[in-house]
Amino acid sequence: MKILVGIKRVIDFSVRVQVKKDGTGVVSDGVKMGINPFDEIALEEALRIRERGTQAEIVAMSIGPADCQQQLRTALAMGADRALLVQSTDTIQPLMAARIFHELVKRENADLVILGKQAIDDDSNQTGQMLAALWDRPQATFASKVEFKDKTLTVTREVDAGLEVIAVDLPAVLTTDLRLNTPRFVKMPDIMKARSKPLQVLKPEELGVITAPKLEATNYAPPPQRVGGKKVEDVPALIRALKQRGVL
Repeated sequence: MKILVGIKRVIDFSVRVQVKKDGTGVVSDGVKMGINPFDEIALEEALRIRERGTQAEIVAMSIGPADCQQQLRTALAMGADRALLVQSTDTIQPLMAARIFHELVKRENADLVILGKQAIDDDSNQTGQMLAALWDRPQATFASKVEFKDKTLTVTREVDAGLEVIAVDLPAVLTTDLRLNTPRFVKMPDIMKARSKPLQVLKPEELGVITAPKLEATNYAPPPQRVGGKKVEDVPALIRALKQRGVL
């Protein structure tokens, strides 16, 4: 069995993101970078599937500049067997990421693709669903519990009404929610071992994919500062205040 796991390089979740003064993007120079937290959960789940007795090769894959190798080495230290980097300096939007992953899936003849449900930088929540459509395979999104047996995944999903349990046959696409697991801590010996694990660098052209973005962001702005609240003496005063604000 072969499991492919998507890894995205993002600004670390603990960093307070700042918008550039000219509004052309966010400040990333000198900022701590890390693996998208949902992708860490995806990799942890792949490792747990293997540890529960399934013979599987786990391949971490990423798209981005050469610096993404740092996050892929972390994935290798966590336990992935090898890594693939599709190196590009273009802004990779969800559909383009799905197309690149689709080409990698076909090359690797993958049985299962696990992605984080979204990335914390753009919060798009689209790549997994798009990949499943391109691949024409079933998908199980927002997974909070996964059970694997006989080439079938039984997945508990978090939905608006509560929890939903579905079963999908492999090959399939799985996207992970926060409550699925807690990623393991990477130890120094594992980091040293990861240096000798294979990491292959590819170009989008080798996969027959053009990475030019289809959408353009024209301006970035920080959220407005919160305004202090106001106390009212009774319920009628509260209703009047809400009507003045256009809420009622």
